[in-house]
Amino acid sequence: MKAWSSALADEIGGWPHATARSFFGFTALYRGDKLFAALPRTRTIEGTNALAFKLEAPASTVSARLQKDPRIRLWSARPQKAPWFTFELSSDGDLHDALDWLGRAYEWASKKTKSR
Repeated sequence: MKAWSSALADEIGGWPHATARSFFGFTALYRGDKLFAALPRTRTIEGTNALAFKLEAPASTVSARLQKDPRIRLWSARPQKAPWFTFELSSDGDLHDALDWLGRAYEWASKKTKSR
């Protein structure tokens, strides 16, 4: 998982306005000032090979995909906050889908980032 997290962080680090910061054993991914994902570094999230991402009020088609994908679980849903989801990786082939979900979270964060 460390290699997968590192590869994902390297890829996302090249996206506009994306930054990565160490955060309690995780690599926290931000777009501007908005946290949109967490990758395990020295700690795990729910499962051994899981990453976490945020999405607020996904469209019905996205919501259906979230519910249908057995690799995705609702991790934390707090009232008034965007829910966190986990994505469990089991092979290198899952990296493409993980990057897709992280991209969706990154786009969500763009709508939530404060203007500068």
